[in-house]
Amino acid sequence: MNDFLAARSQMAISLGFHIIYSCVGMVMPLFMAVSHYKWIKTGDPVYKNITQAWSKGVAIFFATGAVSGTILSFELGLLWPKFMEHAGPIFGMPFSLEGVAFFIEAIALGFFLYGWNRFNKWFHLFTGLIVGISGIISGILVVSANSWMNNPTGFDFVNGQYLNIDPIKAMFNGSWFTEALHMSLAAFSATGFAVAGIHALMIAMKKNILFHTKAFKIAIIFGAVAAILQPFSGDLSAKNAYKTQPAKLGAMEAYYHTVPYSPLVIGGIPDTAAKKVNYGIEIPGLLSFLVHDNFKEPVNGLDKIPVQNQPPVTITHLAFELMIAIGSAMMLLGLIYFTALWKKRSWLSKKWFLNLFIWATPFGFIAVEAGWTVTEVGRQPWIIQGIMRTSQAVTPMPGIHYSFYLFTAVYFTLSIAVIVLLSRQIKMVPELYDR
Repeated sequence: MNDFLAARSQMAISLGFHIIYSCVGMVMPLFMAVSHYKWIKTGDPVYKNITQAWSKGVAIFFATGAVSGTILSFELGLLWPKFMEHAGPIFGMPFSLEGVAFFIEAIALGFFLYGWNRFNKWFHLFTGLIVGISGIISGILVVSANSWMNNPTGFDFVNGQYLNIDPIKAMFNGSWFTEALHMSLAAFSATGFAVAGIHALMIAMKKNILFHTKAFKIAIIFGAVAAILQPFSGDLSAKNAYKTQPAKLGAMEAYYHTVPYSPLVIGGIPDTAAKKVNYGIEIPGLLSFLVHDNFKEPVNGLDKIPVQNQPPVTITHLAFELMIAIGSAMMLLGLIYFTALWKKRSWLSKKWFLNLFIWATPFGFIAVEAGWTVTEVGRQPWIIQGIMRTSQAVTPMPGIHYSFYLFTAVYFTLSIAVIVLLSRQIKMVPELYDR
């Protein structure tokens, strides 16, 4: 493994783990706050128990997210010093504000965890809400920095120099809203389905049914609403990608040749040498409609982009198709849940119904990983779209493969610790939270 591949692999491993911790840390506090509010309004102690149980999970993911996020910040400087040298002064503001949001989140979480029976109940709920709101803002700010890499604005690039820097314009670049919306909905749907799936499993096993049934309902409502809204967000993101990163959209769709009535290809395996997709299903005109809102106008394909500026098509296309397939399945499950809630309540306790959500437990996080792969691999060979290539930003320091092995071990260890701690929390439900 050469140093460039080791650096890219280390960053991919780090982001792949961190994004899961971050998604849970972003939205789980809001689940917790809803349960807390229902306890205050109804006086039902089950909601208090759910809130306390979930707060332990929030603390676990907050700690692991803080560790993995800190490692990532070191890695940016260690692995990509040229990138940080030039990009840091431009998009440093969202990272700095994210640090402020993180400290507010940490303080509020401390108040919440130790505030039981010490604070006014409404102030206690307020601290929980602050944890959730700060987490969402942190996520949006990080995504804003990433969107700048996809759509770099807020400076003039003249003779290799970055001049007339405007950090506000950089932070609110043309892609920040669509990417932040898409990522936030993904975090809600992934976490909602994962949490609901765990509680569905406990219901199916006849353990603490009242506790898990109420917890399941809160989690799946968040997850299902987000999953149903996600296709609309995806459409906005795809249109924006065509404007700012046409090569990425071409790779997502494995769309090699520019033609009128541009077809949307569903599935299939790209043949890069022959520039075609094998085993895919083509729907003529649909890609034109999705991009231009009419069926005839051609979408510019990869044949309009120099080969040296094209991302890896096979990885990007397969990751995109996986994300779409899982997202569609989650949207369908969301519709099934609301149908059951409003019209077919007898389904809610059926074994087949619970099994659907048990099997869907990892769906959202697989989709998140696939979507992140599309974002990052689809931008290649650029680390700053159209400005700096990834190969130009990598550190000249040798021996990066040792760092890759070390950091990979750290992330796997962290993940094992999280799984052990969460398993312990679930096993403690009968003793601590469902008496």
